[in-house]
Amino acid sequence: MPSIQPRPAFLLAQVGAHAARRFAERVAVLGVAPSDVGVLRMILTTPGRSQQSLAEELGVVPSRVVTLLDALEGKGLVERRRNPADRRNYALHLTEEGARVMAAVWELGAAHEDELLAALDAGQRAHLTALLEAVAVHQGLTAGVHPGYQGPPRAGG
Repeated sequence: MPSIQPRPAFLLAQVGAHAARRFAERVAVLGVAPSDVGVLRMILTTPGRSQQSLAEELGVVPSRVVTLLDALEGKGLVERRRNPADRRNYALHLTEEGARVMAAVWELGAAHEDELLAALDAGQRAHLTALLEAVAVHQGLTAGVHPGYQGPPRAGG
């Protein structure tokens, strides 16, 4: 009979789902979803980036990025500016409101992490981070990009 002890993959999924749900609840008070936060963070860290580079880093088709950006632009968080080097492309920037929202997200994120990892001391947190980074690298995950942007896996692929 198989062990009834939870296995690491299950625990990762359980804690990950809980963490994602709690983070979504926290950022909802700012009028954004976790997917919005991910895109805003990517624009914040590379202001002026193109829609194409964002699509490539997220691993999604450009039309998906257009949809995400349209929603963020509608909320007044992102603006598209003509790229001075190539007027056919847009350069992406946070608005003042977008920067304000991201500052609030960083504070909420710190509180979220503290609550989630309250059972661990600083050394244990650092060790857990290193272990999870090693797993992510081994799995070929793109650093800082949540795989949820790509949607559910397709049948046969």
